[in-house]
Amino acid sequence: MDDLDGRDELAGRDDLARELRAAVRGGVDFSVTARALNTMDASNYRRVPLGVLTPADRDDVAAALEVCRRYGVPVVARGGGTSIAGQATGTGLVVDFTRHMNGLVALDPEARTAVVRPGLVLDRLQAAAAPYGLRFGPDPSTHSRCTLGGMIGNNSCGAHSVAWGTTADSVTALDVLTSDGTARRLGRGWGDAPDGLRALLEGELATVRTGFAPYAGLPRRISGYAVDALLPERGADLARFLCGTEGTLGLVTEATVRLVEAPRATALAVLGYADESAAAEAAAGLLPHGPLTVEGMAADLVPDGSGLPRGGAWLFVETGGATPAEARAAAARIVRAADGASVVDALVVADPAGQRALWRIREDASGTATRMPDGSEAWPGWEDCAVPPARLGAYLRDFRELLGGHGLRGTPYGHFGDGCIHVRVDFDLLTPAGVARFRRFSEELAALVVAHGGSLSGEHGDGQARAELLPKMYGPALVGLFGRIKDVWDPAGLLNPGTLVRPARLDENLRFAPLPREPVDVVFGYPQDGGDFSAAVRRCVGVAKCRVQEPGPGSGVMCPSFRATGGDETHSTRGRARLLHEMLAGEVVTDGWRSTEVRDALDLCLSCKGCRSDCPVGVDMATYKAEFLHHHYAGRRRPAAHYSMGRLPRWLRLVAATRTAGLVNSLASVGPLAALGKRLGGVAPQREIPAVARTTFSAGWRPAGPGGAGPRAALWPDTFTEHLAPEVGHAAVRVLEAAGVVPLPVPRPRGRVCCGLTYVSTGQLDQARAVLRRTLDAVRPVLDAGVPVIVLEPSCAAALRSDLPELLPDEPRAHLLAERVLTFAEALERQAPHWAPPRVDRPVVGQTHCHQHAVLGDAAERRLRERAGLQGELSGGCCGLAGNFGFEDGHYEVSVACAEERLLPAVRAAGAGDVVLADGFSCRTQLAHLGDRPGRHLAEVLAAALPD
Repeated sequence: MDDLDGRDELAGRDDLARELRAAVRGGVDFSVTARALNTMDASNYRRVPLGVLTPADRDDVAAALEVCRRYGVPVVARGGGTSIAGQATGTGLVVDFTRHMNGLVALDPEARTAVVRPGLVLDRLQAAAAPYGLRFGPDPSTHSRCTLGGMIGNNSCGAHSVAWGTTADSVTALDVLTSDGTARRLGRGWGDAPDGLRALLEGELATVRTGFAPYAGLPRRISGYAVDALLPERGADLARFLCGTEGTLGLVTEATVRLVEAPRATALAVLGYADESAAAEAAAGLLPHGPLTVEGMAADLVPDGSGLPRGGAWLFVETGGATPAEARAAAARIVRAADGASVVDALVVADPAGQRALWRIREDASGTATRMPDGSEAWPGWEDCAVPPARLGAYLRDFRELLGGHGLRGTPYGHFGDGCIHVRVDFDLLTPAGVARFRRFSEELAALVVAHGGSLSGEHGDGQARAELLPKMYGPALVGLFGRIKDVWDPAGLLNPGTLVRPARLDENLRFAPLPREPVDVVFGYPQDGGDFSAAVRRCVGVAKCRVQEPGPGSGVMCPSFRATGGDETHSTRGRARLLHEMLAGEVVTDGWRSTEVRDALDLCLSCKGCRSDCPVGVDMATYKAEFLHHHYAGRRRPAAHYSMGRLPRWLRLVAATRTAGLVNSLASVGPLAALGKRLGGVAPQREIPAVARTTFSAGWRPAGPGGAGPRAALWPDTFTEHLAPEVGHAAVRVLEAAGVVPLPVPRPRGRVCCGLTYVSTGQLDQARAVLRRTLDAVRPVLDAGVPVIVLEPSCAAALRSDLPELLPDEPRAHLLAERVLTFAEALERQAPHWAPPRVDRPVVGQTHCHQHAVLGDAAERRLRERAGLQGELSGGCCGLAGNFGFEDGHYEVSVACAEERLLPAVRAAGAGDVVLADGFSCRTQLAHLGDRPGRHLAEVLAAALPD
């Protein structure tokens, strides 16, 4: 079908889709959305597929191969889509194994083996093996979303490869379908090999032995086909050989893998060095002590307050033992062994929570490395080279010199104990000159790696990024043999063409090529992206942390709608970013801001802002959604919910001005009238309309006045506290006054002071800016007084701190107000640092507000709870109501599913005397609607504990 275009291509695509639907039981999706979601993986490359198959079983895969063979359509296998070399993209049919073929078939603890389907996420296998004291050895940093099939395709490794090797070391048998539909069972020996493969190899034994000899001692040689696994002295291991072939020879439908005994306890020694070269020089010397990991990273990738020891670069060295004491002693031995070898400082962490926190820093590096310290973009492409560990220090020095010679920057990190380095480089992939420099650098770096005895790929595979340069490593004869082997397995050339064998050029199919070169006209300022919406969308590089379906302890918020929809990529942060990318590109999504595909994908975005903090590259989908809705509905009628809930502050002010709260509440309690009102307002029929306060917070508050002793602070009258929960405001006043803080009212001419949150969340950005300008005029006395501004509602505080300056970037008062905003706990900590809160001394449950987590941080809240004797941790995630989201018609089921993920189970499991904390009005409302126990703001809990 490659030679078809226009109407013929469309008709051919429709015919292919029709035949596939008739042949398979799984899903066949040739929609604009499905194609857009699968144009990219986590690499620099983009190829537009014809459609996507989600097979139900092996028979579906075989049937699809038969149809594609008749049509001459290429087939590319896809797991989590986190490949960094472009091998999970293709122009034909994408076969997504994650939807249905994702099960654990069997686990045999005695034999220490497991039988898995290709779409099984690694963490699910680890969780199933853990009760038996077992685990799968390889564990890439994407372990929470990468699949076993993808790991087999790339021969993935991960942090523990110094102890347990690569995926190829852990695979014993593979069930594979070749492009002609033949099912093959591959293990040791030639038993089920394609006809002609053995004869071909036996005729080229000298080529294979001499071609691979220079890399015999290289632990991370992933590049090319592992043809040396087929040598007679290696036992002709077909399963090992197929690992790392990137879906170019066959599609894995089932795999038998080997498990290893997991240490009962682990400890983590973190060693600080002056720079990454010093760390690299030291890494190999630690290997004789039997560590489980020797990972390295430099200061450029480490956030402030990380808790790491002093240094400019660090080695993360994990040790194991039968007991915590034994593991800690092993870590201490590592520290002693490293002492004197340029170590600046060291730290040993034995508690699991502390280790998880430090490992998250390392695992997020694949995302954080995409931005240089000055905010400029950096990209993969030379993400993955590996050299002998003893050569790593020398290689890094030469690598730095080569970077400087090309005027490029990058921060290496990765598997120092294996000599494998990951790095994102600030390539200019947008201009012809920049792309030309990318090619020159790639060619010279390939030569440098080979000169150090290294492999072009040490973990992520060759794909399109490096395959063109394989002759530099293996020579033309061996690379030619790779092509002949490909022809034996896949004579029609259907499986992942252009990848690894006879590859496309490394500077073709770049994902950035179709994007607009001029900045897009937008409303938000996008200060971290130079005001460029395209650059903001480019932030998503596909590492897919948003695709985690089973979040663990401390995993944050992102992405609740993905989990609530059962893992639908459309409703992940990455999926939405892909659709926005294709909207800007204009090739697949062709109607720009009016796109219904983008609108529908964004519809289930809760605007929780979890991605703003939890995404390693800081994608802020809530802001992108607001921007899109603004343009999408410009000059057109909006959904009813935008008028009812998006303009909620206006309606509540009207109720207060007319003193009709009692009447409104009475009408809302009459079933038929409430149903009519909800239908007209776009409110889910299952929801109850919250009661409006008869007396607003401001009307019921008699401030002490500015003459009171003690530090002063303005108390922000947010819409929710003012009109719906004035009891929270009164409780906050009691606590602040007890702490010696004088709370002052914010001037409210005609009640028109608002953070603009509801306008922003519904994309009414012109109104939001008007509201915010009016607010800034009203609060001028507060700004002139230089006092902090306390905001009790976390979502409103987040809007003032982030949305306000981004919507009015040229307004100095906006930045000044944003800087003055304090949460309730922050205000007590800063304004009354010596005040002792009343002791509550009770366990606490609940959920940290998602905007608090994402924008404000909750360190002050944690410290205040601890001082008050509120023991325990709040859960992560999102309550699911998320402002107007959970109230909107069509969102109820997703809203409930989000609450059922963590919040409601935690509250149900709480003891009778536990305090249920919920600082956000949305969280308290969700608990009132779905739970058996109400939630309270922290101010209410402390106020209740104050002496009368």
